[in-house]
Amino acid sequence: MNTTRQIKTFIGAVMMAAVCVAGYAVFANHSLHTYFALAVLALAAATSRMKVKLPGINGNMSVNLPFLLTAVVNLSAAEAVVITCVSTAVQCWPRKNAKFNPQQMLFNLSMMTFASSAASVMYHAEWLGRAQWSSSTLGLALATVTLFLGQTVPVAGIVAVSEGKSAGSVWWNLAHLSFPYYVVSAGVTSMVQAMSSHLGWGLALAVFPVMYGIHRSYRLYFIQMSESRAEVLVRAAGAGA
Repeated sequence: MNTTRQIKTFIGAVMMAAVCVAGYAVFANHSLHTYFALAVLALAAATSRMKVKLPGINGNMSVNLPFLLTAVVNLSAAEAVVITCVSTAVQCWPRKNAKFNPQQMLFNLSMMTFASSAASVMYHAEWLGRAQWSSSTLGLALATVTLFLGQTVPVAGIVAVSEGKSAGSVWWNLAHLSFPYYVVSAGVTSMVQAMSSHLGWGLALAVFPVMYGIHRSYRLYFIQMSESRAEVLVRAAGAGA
């Protein structure tokens, strides 16, 4: 099987998984929160273009993650999927003069739909309501881990198939670079939940401008990391000459 066919097969498998999990999650039919959902959608779409290039990997990380996690734990599965798809489409839309890649868009939409739907299923699982301790805390932790795995594992898989690399090593590199951001996103989401119960969701969302600062910090950190790697390669090449 050639690489092109492997890529198409992998994308097809991710699409099928996304359809199945999203269908199950939406069928649960959690209550809708129209105005909250529209506010989160606007913020998720607006911040989806704020991306940082991950060093050593052909991929990016977007600042919209806290909004997607907020949608998963505060809104219905249907609303979370819509917000995820719209923000992902905005994130992946090519910049001016760049070529549109429908295959890449299809994969990203499928992967993100699968991840957010699976996270929603975990957060709204009935057994969490019978937990002995805070079901909200446990649900947020499970949703964050599910979203993390649902995004990083398919990305590692498609990179491994398309570039002929080891899926395990690609995932490990991706995981240790991005996992701290998932932890920060979970913390911000927890803050929104706590604030919304006292101040309302409108004021709670005001906490999110801090994500711009986090985006700037990550961007500078990854730029410095890439420059350090480049210097090491140049020195190694010079020593071997």
